[in-house]
Formats: sequence, C-alpha cells, structure tokens
Amino acid sequence: MKKLVFPVLFLYAFCLSVAAQERRLDSISVVAKGAILRKISGQFSFTEGPAVNKKGDIYFTDQPNDQIWKYDAKGVLSLYMDKTGRSNGLYFDHAGNLLACADENGELWSIAPDKTKTVLLDNLDGKQMNGPNDLWMDASGGIYFTDPYYQRNYWTRKQSALDGMKVYYLPKGAKQPIMAEDQMTRPNGIVGTPDGKYLYVADIGASKTYRYKIAGNGVLEGKELFVAQGADGITLDNKGNLYLSGNGVTVLDKEGKMIGHIPVPSKWVGNLCFGGRKKNILFITASESIYTLKMKVKGVE
Repeated sequence: MKKLVFPVLFLYAFCLSVAAQERRLDSISVVAKGAILRKISGQFSFTEGPAVNKKGDIYFTDQPNDQIWKYDAKGVLSLYMDKTGRSNGLYFDHAGNLLACADENGELWSIAPDKTKTVLLDNLDGKQMNGPNDLWMDASGGIYFTDPYYQRNYWTRKQSALDGMKVYYLPKGAKQPIMAEDQMTRPNGIVGTPDGKYLYVADIGASKTYRYKIAGNGVLEGKELFVAQGADGITLDNKGNLYLSGNGVTVLDKEGKMIGHIPVPSKWVGNLCFGGRKKNILFITASESIYTLKMKVKGVE
C-alpha cells in the first residue's frame, strides 16, 4: 500500500491542477462553461498567422518549415501548401483567396483556391520591404499591413533597406502601398472592426496597442493608446472585445479594460483567430503547438 502513496498523491495533485485551470477559464466571461484548452498538435517549429474562411476552416503557417496548414471545421488537420515564401500572417479576401505575408522576399501574396500564387506587392519605391508580418482587408479590398524587421536566418540581407518599421495600406489593384503610420517602434498584430470604423495595431516593440479611426484610403486619424501592452497577434470577437497574444492570451473589453487572461502552456503565443462552423472556437498558435478553446462569443473575421 505504501508504494501507491506517491502515485496517488501525484494523480490527485494533477487533477487539482486541471480543475483549477478549468475554474480559471470558466471565470472569464467570454469562455464557454466547462471549456477546456485543448492541444490539437505539437508537431511544428513555430506556428503563426491563422485565418478563417467562410466555412470556418482555419489556415495557419509553420514559418520555419515554410508551410501552410489547414485545420478544418470538422477538426481534421492537414498540410495545405509547401514553399509559401516563408508566409507569416494570413487573411482571406472577399473572393476566398488566401492573402499571405510572404516575408522571404518582403512580399504580399494572394493564393487562389487552386493554389495559384499572385504577387500583390514586392517593393516600396524599388526597395525591399522589411518583412510584411500581419494584415487586414477592408470592405473596398484594400489591405492594411504591418512591416516590422525581424532578422531571419534564411535571409541573405543583414539590414533593412527602409527608414523604419511602419504600417502601410495597399489599395485594391495598386502596385505601391501608402504609408499609414510611421510612429511605431515595431508594429506587429493588426485587425479592423467589421464596420470598418476602427483599426487596432499592436506595437510589440513599444509594448503598446493603439486604436485609430479609419478615414478611408489608408488614412488613419484619432490615434489613441488602447492599452499599455503590446502583442504578437490580435483579433476581435462579435462583442467588440480585443484579444492579445504573447504570454498567453489577454482579453480586453471595448474600453480597454482587462476581462481575463487565458494561460497557454507554451513559450509564446504567436497569434489567434476564431473558427469552426459557428465561429465560436478560439484557435491559438503557440510556438510548436496549436490549441482550441470553446467560447461564448464568436469571431468577426
């Protein structure tokens, strides 16, 4: 009997830990009752840039391995594409094409359903972009995107060709972007509200997240500090709450007040989005792993 004491105590402690985590998640108003953070897979090198299509299927990148993966609304995980230009952030346009921040050569791509690739942007006044990181499309088909500089081990270049890290806007059909914000240390996550009125940008380098009024055609006005916290990736739910990734997931209401923190057992949470048939599954890319969490709220992407 004595030999069983340690295993039993260990199991008891583990169960208490799991139960405590569930209580913490239940205490967050946006998380579904009884929801558990589920690890779907831990087979990747570094996951990033999730995006959801109209069916609720989620696509995400494994950037070090130059791959795009698919986690469909039925819960099936599969490799979607190899040789992706080292894609990072993804977003589905209004026609169902997958937009990708292909930072291998500082480009923006559009990937058609048949996997045909079109390069939308490959330079700024003849100079290579730093490395497009994340993006959001407005109702007119224009693309807001962040362009930080992160030195990659697969680059031959060793420094930026540009004079800073900025936020840009690429009008539909244009070959050159418009500078939308140049007062950033290192812009990263970006998302707009579904009504097209506001844009959120996380300046991870300055540990701040800002909100802007969208005046149209790449013009941002009324810059305000939304929260003194940066993020790698950000997303919104249908109640106007903002989700920041990094050390777990921080949830803020529309006034910038923290309403909860979702702990994630990985070194770093790169990004997140809502998916599934009802768009009520929070999908989290966290270093080598991906996780899901059932929510009371739904996504707006």
